[in-house]
Amino acid sequence: MKPRVTAILTIVLCASAASDQSNQMITVTRPGSQPSSVGSAENFTGSVRVDSRFQGSAPAQIGGGIVTFEPAARTAWHTHPLGQTLIITVGVGLVQEWDGPVQEIRPGDIVWIPPGVKHWHGASAENGMSHIAFSEALGGKSVEWMEQVSDEQYQR
Repeated sequence: MKPRVTAILTIVLCASAASDQSNQMITVTRPGSQPSSVGSAENFTGSVRVDSRFQGSAPAQIGGGIVTFEPAARTAWHTHPLGQTLIITVGVGLVQEWDGPVQEIRPGDIVWIPPGVKHWHGASAENGMSHIAFSEALGGKSVEWMEQVSDEQYQR
């Protein structure tokens, strides 16, 4: 290919790529614009609500939502292939990794759960708790659900 043709082709390809990027727009999702969903009994104990779910567009792999736990509600044991970040927004909660101590979490706390760490999180027995959860997918999957947290495990 001649240098001039190569240069023209390069300019056209770059302009095309820039054009594709300029078609992307900021998206604002307003509270209440999506229906709330109830946490499934298979993956949660107690009353749990999920709001404002989001999923990044490819090639992004990030997703998450706002999760609200009524007192004593909690997740089942689970892992995340690329880890999970929780930002506690309201109430008092608990988090525990397998064979580790139960830790109290409060508004403003940021909880990092490393990849593959078996854990649960939820509200304290007396107080509800909400958090914003972020996790990335690996091979299209962001969570591996396991067995329920027993009352004995929860009360430790």
